[in-house]
Parts: sequence; structure tokens; C-alpha cells
Amino acid sequence: MKIEERRWTTSLLVLALVVVWSTFSCSDGFVAPRSMLDSLSGSKNYLTTDELWFNQTLDHFSPYDHRQFSQRYYEYLDYFRIPDGPIFLRICGEGPCNGIANDYIGVLAKKFGAAVVCLEHRYYGKSSPFTSLTTENLRYLSSKQALFDLAVFRQFYQVSVNLKLNRTKVENPWFVFGVSYPGALSAWFRLKFPHLTCGSLASSAVVLAVYNYTEFDQQVGESAGPECKAALQETNQLIEERFKTNGKAVKRMFGAAELEIDGDFMYFLADAAAIAFQYGNPDKLCIPLVQAKKNGEDLVEAYAKYVKEYYVGTFGSSVQTYNQKHLKNTTLGENSSDRLWWFQVCTEVAYFQVAPANDSIRSSKVDTRYHLDLCKNVFGEGIYPDVVATNTYYGGTKITGSKIVFTNGSQDPWRHASKQSSSPDMPSYLITCHNCGHGTDLRGCPQSPLSPEGDARNCSSSDAVTKVRQQIIENIDLWLSQCQDRERRYA
Repeated sequence: MKIEERRWTTSLLVLALVVVWSTFSCSDGFVAPRSMLDSLSGSKNYLTTDELWFNQTLDHFSPYDHRQFSQRYYEYLDYFRIPDGPIFLRICGEGPCNGIANDYIGVLAKKFGAAVVCLEHRYYGKSSPFTSLTTENLRYLSSKQALFDLAVFRQFYQVSVNLKLNRTKVENPWFVFGVSYPGALSAWFRLKFPHLTCGSLASSAVVLAVYNYTEFDQQVGESAGPECKAALQETNQLIEERFKTNGKAVKRMFGAAELEIDGDFMYFLADAAAIAFQYGNPDKLCIPLVQAKKNGEDLVEAYAKYVKEYYVGTFGSSVQTYNQKHLKNTTLGENSSDRLWWFQVCTEVAYFQVAPANDSIRSSKVDTRYHLDLCKNVFGEGIYPDVVATNTYYGGTKITGSKIVFTNGSQDPWRHASKQSSSPDMPSYLITCHNCGHGTDLRGCPQSPLSPEGDARNCSSSDAVTKVRQQIIENIDLWLSQCQDRERRYA
């Protein structure tokens, strides 16, 4: 259901709650590095896939616009300790939210007797206010609107709990979780709405909007190590040399002939390398590439094999994601997330993964001009990211919130856009191991494909993951107890 004027009536709300809460139980993104999406498949990868809906405000900042849209959410109640157990709000991000992922949050929910709820991000998946995604219609797509969505949903769901339990003005303790962009939303939610959550876990949280994010490529090189880095740099040099004489043939070699814009193709190749380190599969890339170099084999062919068989094949990336013709498609569909995330990139956060001036792994064609041209070509004149405004509003890595846990994986190229220094009320932990990447604390190793319950046994140092998880548990336990003490004092 799209934008409408009607609101929930009390009778409909009560009826829905009777159905949902009758047993207090429920049945049961690949990640493109430029968009950091999650998708999963298979029932074991979800705690639940049962869809629920409520009406959300379209524009939280207008006193005159009362339009609404239907927003999808999920709940998992198998571990919920009635009536005073905590409620864990898992934030979905820049992609379809098809259920509550069965990662380490499920383990935490069982430990703390928590209900788990998950709200789909506005515009993504089935929660789009519009069927046409024109630049004009995307004006309500922002992190600021998304945070208010979470606040409204949090209040709606708490009221629904109270109605079911025949009580009023009672607050369960809430805790918020997110990974990547949702990790940033988790931190920002605690910053902007500290009265609505006892604390937040901001896993691999990209809280710093960065215009020229050269550290991304530099971390790829560091994570690769000397041998693999040298092989990647030589591969890039060979590709660029061949590209000068027959670019179309090179694109065909990688199965990417549809990418007419050279920068799109070079971005595709750069992402293919980064994904191995970002998601805990470095050996998939480095072992065959280094071996090819030692054997004197064609590095371009070896890299093309990796890209086609692993990045596009096993990992499930799509060449289309990088095609600006595809990004310009304004019709709502199953692949609309690419356009939607680029709009957020081009208006708020940038994260332009440009090639460093020296010692770069990626092509120099992936520069600032490429990104700005993409924003203009896809969305029109005057669209560019105001990172100064974004960082002024949220604080960037100088965020001054409280009761936020930040975590990062040592090999993750995104960690330099996160808060990596600890402060008294905002601890930051770095999980260090050979395959510790994006969201390791919740996802385990590798980070993609999903390891059910965030299994850390395949991490090269499972002890490093376990140690940080224990710190997370201690902080959640402390902050939930402080919330409960506060509620008792004011009861």
C-alpha cells in the first residue's frame, strides 16, 4: 500500500495484536561493497520471515504533510521474557529486509530474554512510499527521516506490547543494533533519541561521511599483505595497459561488456578485490593470484577467473549494479536498491572510494570526478553530497553520545569511517584476525555467506571474536540494568 491519509484505528490495532501475540512466538543481501547490502537465503539464516506492517509518516519534518506509507517489520518472540524482558531493535539498511537474520543477535536475545524486532528502511524492499523513484520522489530518503521512522516505530511497538499486557505507561528496556550503515543509524539513534534506548551496538558503523575516502583502498592493500598487494597492483597496471588498445575486449574478458562507461568498469574491478577482505574471504582472491604471479601466468586472466567465478558467481554480485543506465531506472523493482543507495551516497555521505595519489590498487579512473559525474548523470544537476553538513549534524568520529559500543574488524576497508577510539561511555573494540572484516562481532567468519548464529569458529582467531563479544555482553548487561533501575525509581 502506498501513500495514504488514513491512520490505524484502535480496533484494527487490537485485532492485529491479538493475532500476533496469541502465542508469543513466531515461525521461522549478498553485500555489494559500494552499497554494503545484506541478503540471505534459506530458513536457517532467519529467525523469522513473517511480515508485519504499520503506517509510517512520510515527512517527519513537516507540520502540514500528513501523508503515510506502509512500512514492513518483523518480530521474533521465542526468547521474550514476559512481561519485562528487553526489546532488541535490529536496524535494516540499504536493501530489502526479508526477515530477521539468524546471526549473533539471536544468541544475545536468548541470553537476555529479549524480543527482537526489525524495521525495513524506508524506500527499500517493500517499504517504498512511491512506485516511481524519480529524484523528486526521493526527497524523503535520508538518514534523518529514517531515524524518526525508528523512533515512531519504537513508540508504536511499545504501545502494542502494553495493550497486549493490559497495562499503560510501562517501558520495556530497549537496545538497538546495526551493522555498517545501519550501524551508523544505531549510533545516531542513541545520539538523537537517548530516552528511547538503553544503548546501542554500532558494528562496523560508518559514522563519518567522507568525500574522498582514499583510506578504503589503502586498507585493501594493508589487508592483502605485501605479496597479494603487489599482485593486485600489477594486475591493475596490466589491465590499464590493455585497456588503452582494446577496452572492449578487456570488458568482455570479465563478462562486463554492458559497462559502457570506463569508470563503471574500473569500479566493478576494484570492488571485486575489496569484497574479499571486507567479508572475510581473503584467500579466495590472494592464493590463486599470488600463485599465478609466481608461475608467470597471465595475471589478468587469473583475476578475470576470480571475478567471474567468485565475485559474480559464488558471491552473487551483479555487473548491472555498476551500470549507470541501470541506476537511472526510476521504476520501482527488485533491483531498485542500487539507485536508492546511490541517492543517499550522492546527497549525504559520499564515501567516494577514490584511488589514492600514490601506491593505489584501484584504477586512477575511479576518482572524484567519476563520482560527481555519476551523481549528476543519474540524479540531475545540483545533486552532490554535503558531507560537512552530515558530519556537523551527527559529529562524525567525534560523536558525543553515550552508551554506544563500536566494533570493527581489522581487515575491513570501512573501519576508517568508523569510531576506532574509545571514550569512557563509548567503548570501541577492534577484532584482529586474518579474516575479520565487516560486522565480524555479529556475523562471525566469513561475514558472507552468513554463518548461522554468527559462528566464529572459522575466524582465524576465534578467541579475538569471543573476547569482544564478552565485552559487548557486559556493556549490554550494565546498560539494561541501569535502565531498569531508572524505571523503578520513576515508577
